[in-house]
Amino acid sequence: MRERMLAGDLYLADDPELAEHMLRAAELMEAFNAAPARDAQGRRALLTQLLGALGEGTEIRPPIRVDYGSNLRIGARSFANFGLVALDVAPITIGDDVQIGTNVQLLTPTHPVDPEPRRAKWEAAKPIVIGDNVWLGSGAIVLAGVTIGDNTVVGAGAVVTRSLPANVVAVGNPARVIRTIETAPQ
Repeated sequence: MRERMLAGDLYLADDPELAEHMLRAAELMEAFNAAPARDAQGRRALLTQLLGALGEGTEIRPPIRVDYGSNLRIGARSFANFGLVALDVAPITIGDDVQIGTNVQLLTPTHPVDPEPRRAKWEAAKPIVIGDNVWLGSGAIVLAGVTIGDNTVVGAGAVVTRSLPANVVAVGNPARVIRTIETAPQ
């Protein structure tokens, strides 16, 4: 089932191998979320064990919630404020210099629309990619299969159902582009 899950195919989440991976992640999350605020080194060590990659200078404020952790990769100098939910059934890739507000949700799981396979507990997932220098406002929700381009700003509370290009501001539910960000020449 793990291979099916990682390939984006329908799979059953109650597979023993997947359950063991989820328990490992739950134990590391529990330890990270309860770690003393003054123990930055210990907290970072826990995140390094939990996540697939953690860039230099990146900070995540607890609590964090993940399914597996190992499918979540975060670049350098990024910051996630309190309450990040990153359901990493499929890969979630977050670039460098990304700012993530409080209570942001990155949700890769999908479920069949057809009631019979859904009742049988089949599910799937699609990856999420967040480019460099993106700002996700507090309470933003990014759904399965979405890519957000470099330098883009997603307003607080927005629900991103479709990919967004680089250098735009998007707000609302569903999120829509309201303006382009002019970038200075390098």
